[in-house]
Amino acid sequence: MLRMSSSFDKNAQIREQYEKEGVHIPPFLIASIASNCNLRCAGCYARANGNCGNDETSKQLGTNDWRRIFKEASDIGVSFILLAGGEPLLCREIIQTAAEFKNIAFPVFTNGTMINLEYLNLFDGNRNLVPVVSIEGNDDQTDARRGPGISGQVWEAADRLKEKGILFGVSITVTTENKDSVVKRDFVDALRDRGCGLIFYVEYVPAEENTEHLVLTDTDVYELQSGIDCLRGDKRNKGLIMLSFPGDEQAIGGCLAAGRGFFHINSRGGAEPCPFSPFSGINLKEQSLISVLQSDFFAEVRKISSAEALNRKGGCTLFQHKDEVQEIAME
Repeated sequence: MLRMSSSFDKNAQIREQYEKEGVHIPPFLIASIASNCNLRCAGCYARANGNCGNDETSKQLGTNDWRRIFKEASDIGVSFILLAGGEPLLCREIIQTAAEFKNIAFPVFTNGTMINLEYLNLFDGNRNLVPVVSIEGNDDQTDARRGPGISGQVWEAADRLKEKGILFGVSITVTTENKDSVVKRDFVDALRDRGCGLIFYVEYVPAEENTEHLVLTDTDVYELQSGIDCLRGDKRNKGLIMLSFPGDEQAIGGCLAAGRGFFHINSRGGAEPCPFSPFSGINLKEQSLISVLQSDFFAEVRKISSAEALNRKGGCTLFQHKDEVQEIAME
């Protein structure tokens, strides 16, 4: 990240110039490059939303489509593109293409089971690719959601990344079941000791029916954010980056979806406000990133998110307004 700081500065200058011209460019994009996965985790929002396991491979964006999107993002000053899925490591050619754009950092959100020697060498040679493995807390919690033995595979991959000195992170879906354990000092100490440099805390969104009991209450959210703030203030965690979604959004004015801070591109090219608001009336097969950002669809969605920024539910401001967002997309 330090080596890329000059690129980030240049990207920020490009975005500032667009801002002067009346075009707001977000620093982040989220790209779901894969629509399939080798695991079937409980409560997976990608499967619940139809973005994973739909087997519509003929409709997916190809490597050349993604190369064009990455090039456009590079040209307009986007600094980070989060690669997700499904399981993004199923799309090796696309990840190799991403590696070519050295002025962009690509966190790759993976279940960690496919980080073999070839991928280790790819990450080692292209440090703008940052693997982020998904865990649920301790080993039992991870295996309960992701399958027996998965935690062992994840930590085996993490050990290999540490051996090569490769920056990697973890992503934790926070529920009522793990909210206390994942912000404990000894838990974070263990992650840091294993070489982890990034922690993403993502509040659970009940995309799957009958999982509402896993959603954090207002009190839970407050305690979670307080715990994260305490960890950030611990001198031992200096250099360890901790991000909370959507908790950190509230500190910078509310929901960042629909182009304010980021938007989501699904595997078929649909431009969606957010992975948790999976509706789209526009597609990047036919349109550019700038035309999507300036679309009436995103402008209308931003009105909803701005009005409800301090009244969110289920870890996502737009989730409680999914019917309205879907109606706007259809129109």
